[in-house]
Amino acid sequence: MATLHPLLTAFAPIWALTAVGYLVGRSGLLGPHADTVLNRFVFHVAMPAALFVMIARTPLNRFANPAMLAFVTGTAAATALGLLAAHRLFGRPPGERMIGGMAAGYVNSANLGIPVAVQVLGDASFVAPVVLFQSLLVTPAVLTVLDGRRAGRRALLSLPLRNPVLLAAALGAVVSAVTSATGWHLPAEVNRSCDLLGGAGVPTALVALGMSLHHRPAAAAPARSAEVGVAVVVKTLVQPLAAFTAGAFLLHLPPHQLLTVVLFSALPTAQNVFVYAREYGQGAALARDSVLWSTLVSMATLSAVSWALGPS
Repeated sequence: MATLHPLLTAFAPIWALTAVGYLVGRSGLLGPHADTVLNRFVFHVAMPAALFVMIARTPLNRFANPAMLAFVTGTAAATALGLLAAHRLFGRPPGERMIGGMAAGYVNSANLGIPVAVQVLGDASFVAPVVLFQSLLVTPAVLTVLDGRRAGRRALLSLPLRNPVLLAAALGAVVSAVTSATGWHLPAEVNRSCDLLGGAGVPTALVALGMSLHHRPAAAAPARSAEVGVAVVVKTLVQPLAAFTAGAFLLHLPPHQLLTVVLFSALPTAQNVFVYAREYGQGAALARDSVLWSTLVSMATLSAVSWALGPS
């Protein structure tokens, strides 16, 4: 397991910040509703700022390539299985089904994908198209369902204007298109301000995730434990296997591209799923536990992928 130490280096900040959140929640330092307030800060302020500048700086044609097609295939398969399991096996309502689908197929592409890619691949360029795909296609579809359930169908037309995450993604896409067409770039002051705000998103989300553990029941219901288990298995095993099948046998990707696709597909569930679940009051416990357990399990699966597909 030659890659175990680099992966530990990548995972350490995630566990450390989650532990800090748990200790803060246990101490009551920030009051009984602090995790809710922090979650809303991430959803309404920090995450939109981070998404806006990340998409604005990335050419939109970056995700039009065979490697992304393999990644999308794995994501689609895992998300569909998560949705099906939430509906057929556990009888969840539509909003919670979407969280189940995200828990099974939405990867932690940025704050964990970047260090893992640098450590294992020596190159983090695949992060950009993955973020574009999840931000511009997956997230709007999921939030449309969640927001529609909360606000009603008549409000769907105004959803992009009311939802800060979708508005930021749309504005970022517009700026990216303008930059590609004209060469114009965002002013340095805007970039810096958004970088500062966006930089607060990941640590704050992890602290809020850790704080929510303080309110976690001592023993989860068997049905929820089984649901989390299904989501984690689909996320850490089925998604990378589906991406490998598509990349190796359908698209015939070269070895380094295949390793990249499978490695990113094996990343754990993103804490964004927990942020969305808390914001909309849908499946927060499932999202929280899926993030935690998939992050733990993925240390082994990412190492296995690196060993099996990496250079000999």
